[in-house]
Amino acid sequence: MTEISVKLTPPIRPEGEYDVTPPGTLGDVAKPLSLLERLANTTSVRRGLILVGIAVVWQAYATWLSNPLSFPTFTETLSALRDGIASGVIPQRLWVTLQTLVMGYAIGLVIAAVFTSLAVTTRLGTDLLSTLTAMFNPLPAIALLPLALLWFGLGRPSLVFVIIHSVLWAVALNMHSGFLSVSETLRMAGRTFGLSGFRFVRKILIPAAFPAILAGLKIGWAFAWRTLIAAELVFGVSSGQGGLGWYIFENRNTLDTAAVFAGLLTVMAVGLFVEGVIFRAIEARTVRRWGMQRG
Repeated sequence: MTEISVKLTPPIRPEGEYDVTPPGTLGDVAKPLSLLERLANTTSVRRGLILVGIAVVWQAYATWLSNPLSFPTFTETLSALRDGIASGVIPQRLWVTLQTLVMGYAIGLVIAAVFTSLAVTTRLGTDLLSTLTAMFNPLPAIALLPLALLWFGLGRPSLVFVIIHSVLWAVALNMHSGFLSVSETLRMAGRTFGLSGFRFVRKILIPAAFPAILAGLKIGWAFAWRTLIAAELVFGVSSGQGGLGWYIFENRNTLDTAAVFAGLLTVMAVGLFVEGVIFRAIEARTVRRWGMQRG
């Protein structure tokens, strides 16, 4: 038999030149947003419009009601707020209230962190936190004010005591829930590196559970703020000086309703500042930066 060899030659591809279309002729890849669209995408602008809408409704309703003794207009409230700030009364009362708030809030956070750390590291700590939370969390903090006055007397310690109660259980519950939601993979990684006890909590559980912890901090702040204002309305004077709640109570007794609304407006302004500036900055530098929360 004879072998027949076949020589295969590769096909010849035709050569050619193609004109590339310059990018400038393709049009805009991303359409630039108009000024109105950019403003609509700004959170502060949207919230500001909501506040303006509330102020307009407030002014319209109070003008229609025409009873400054029961419901002053928004402009009358702003005038009373300006006078209170100019006289230095509102800043001084606000400073007294904030000092008490920070003291009680900080102590409550420390106690909540200790309870929660014990709960995630020992069975006894878990039982202790569950029992105490079931007992005291449903108990209104303001209901403890008579006992606080009996135990600590007329002064700031009584207010600090009720603030600690309002902060402690809400923060501890959220921290504990966040710790329990940490994946087993992260827990095993921490144990692989020899972490245990409070080092395990600080290096593994707290960063992983920080969204839940931050939510607890917000809830605890709101509980502490409204509890303090309510306690000052009832009791008011601490260390010889009245706080913002006592300012509202005094003006209510003198039937200066515009000043009462100015005090309430100050309470709401502090809440907006804490939520919109302080906690928002913490979120931007932690959970959003870490990709744990959408903006």
